[in-house]
Amino acid sequence: MTSTCEVDPQVLEKLRKFRFSKSSKGSAAFVLKIDREKLLVMEDEQYDNISLEELIEELPENSPRYIVLSYELLHDDGRKSYPLILIYYSPVTTNPETNMLYASAKTYFQQKADLNKVFDIRDTETLTDEWLKSKLLP
Repeated sequence: MTSTCEVDPQVLEKLRKFRFSKSSKGSAAFVLKIDREKLLVMEDEQYDNISLEELIEELPENSPRYIVLSYELLHDDGRKSYPLILIYYSPVTTNPETNMLYASAKTYFQQKADLNKVFDIRDTETLTDEWLKSKLLP
């Protein structure tokens, strides 16, 4: 599969380590952006033990991001799991050209990063624990 953007090989290595790292507690997030000049998906920020509310505060208001989230999911029977999720964040205030660039590279990035659970959000108010649990739990 071809893409409008390539994924930085260092990002894929960091994602592999992120996937298999054990968070001390809570959720962890690996936020990625596209370098428009190089057409390269690259690391923006990485967070450990971050709540969804704190993550939302860190996201830009006018620019899309790919968020790989290791989410601390509490099951009804008391178990904890940490599903790995790709969230494509594209705020409504993003200019159409930038939005198209991120949208066109999303599936390619998803395949390169080997992520199966993918959610798109346009508004940070959507990204809540209740919403995410409703998507992840049967």
